[in-house]
Amino acid sequence: MPTASLAQQRAFFETYGFLKLPGLLKNEIAGIISEFEAVFPQVGPNPDGSKRRFFVPFIDQRPALCTLLDHPGLLEAAGNLIGPDFNYVGSDGNYYTGDTGWHRDSLYQSSSYIKVALYLDRVTKDTGCLRVIPGSHHDANIKIFDGTITAESEGNFGVHGRDIPHFPLENEPGDVLLFNHRVLHASFGGSTSRRMFTMNLGRRAKDPKEVDDLISYLSYHLKPHAPTPYGKTMLETASPARMVHLTQPPQFWAAGGEHYKLRTAK
Repeated sequence: MPTASLAQQRAFFETYGFLKLPGLLKNEIAGIISEFEAVFPQVGPNPDGSKRRFFVPFIDQRPALCTLLDHPGLLEAAGNLIGPDFNYVGSDGNYYTGDTGWHRDSLYQSSSYIKVALYLDRVTKDTGCLRVIPGSHHDANIKIFDGTITAESEGNFGVHGRDIPHFPLENEPGDVLLFNHRVLHASFGGSTSRRMFTMNLGRRAKDPKEVDDLISYLSYHLKPHAPTPYGKTMLETASPARMVHLTQPPQFWAAGGEHYKLRTAK
């Protein structure tokens, strides 16, 4: 989208559920790609491109990738959408292969969870770019754009997933994409080695319901892949300013939602 004020960006994001910031990391992208490639020897080879390879938590593995949480442009963009004291709740690095069907990443209502996505190769509508259904994150549209029904579009509509009406977020390396976790999204036509990684961010939990959602989020999305909420490198290189985004999830890493509700009930 064209240059817009922060208020306009926020209004667009709240209405449609996504935002594209062209070239935000253009000057840094060569270094980011180098650091991305330095992580994946830990995962192992996949020479025939038959399956997705991924690493969680991802940016935590390299000091230079950790500094993305210090980048003024990213901090401004995320802070504008979900508040300057947002939580960093994990990241994943990927070599994607083939199609990714229509889905949502979560449906939490009390907090806003967003994904910051960086594609490290040029991708278009026909070569695996992110596709979104604008506005599908709104409560009124959750049932209309039902995730299961959309995922099974051929049986339900007689239409292949790639032909579902959508908005394609074509991407050049250095562009930054942000989208609400509740937005239906997919990818079709990509190669067997698409490089991309994401950072997941959430509005800081302010009340028991939001804390329960945070506990649920960490338990479902991060705990199966990581023994702690953050990697050692992320914490060892953190400035006081970065620590603002790293303090809340560890407080509730081992907690249980029902326990928290009972403990805080008055």
